[in-house]
Order: sequence, then C-alpha cells, then structure tokens
Amino acid sequence: MRPLLLTKLCCPQDKSDLQIQIFLKEVNGDILEGLLTCATCNRYYPIVYGVPIMTPDEYREKALEEPILAKWGLRLAGNQSQTFMLAAPES
Repeated sequence: MRPLLLTKLCCPQDKSDLQIQIFLKEVNGDILEGLLTCATCNRYYPIVYGVPIMTPDEYREKALEEPILAKWGLRLAGNQSQTFMLAAPES
C-alpha cells in the first residue's frame, strides 16, 4: 500500500480519520504490514501483503484475524460486541 493512500481512507463504520502503525515496509516505502485504527469507535483494520482489510464487521472473521494480531503482539478485546476492537495495552 502506498502511503499516499492513507490520506484517502477513513473508518468504514463512522467515517473518522484513521491512525496507522507500520510493522513492515518495502525499500520503496510501500507499506506491507500494518494496522489502521479508529480513535472514535476503537475498531482496527489490518494491512496484510500491502492490502488494507476494511470490510464491515459482519463480513470479517475473528479466527482469521487473531493470528495476524498475535504476530504483531496485539490482541482483541474480550466480549462479542468488541469482536473487532483491540484490547487496551497492558501496563
């Protein structure tokens, strides 16, 4: 994903701006792995193989996303209503 694309993206849930954490970049600056997060609704959207995964909640699969988050040292919040929200970092 090219960094310029970030200026065009917003949260599909509430249309808020997204923050990014970059985990892996190519030499040319393209983002291969990362995480887009919405500060308003606390949802996350992973970037995998350079593709931001921004599908609505009802089409996402928690079982497919948990290994990706675990690879980056992140985990999901606990209950069903928070299925696609990140847990608060441990202090």
